[in-house]
Amino acid sequence: MEQTRLGSLIESLMNIAIGYGVALLSQIAIFPLFGIHVPLTTNLWIGAWFTLISLVRSYVIRRWFNARLHRAAQAMARAV
Repeated sequence: MEQTRLGSLIESLMNIAIGYGVALLSQIAIFPLFGIHVPLTTNLWIGAWFTLISLVRSYVIRRWFNARLHRAAQAMARAV
């Protein structure tokens, strides 16, 4: 069964939301170990930008793979 664009977006949003939380907690824990001290609001903005980039990346890759799988399935069906 082919995944719809909306389904891809919802899956990506869930994945990214969880990733945002993990990234934010990681930044808060790891930045000070490297002498990087920034306010929480800065950590939130850094996480937000990387989350947006990750959402676009995840969606594009998902759609690309889905299209390739769909074409492969069509080619197999024609070969039979």
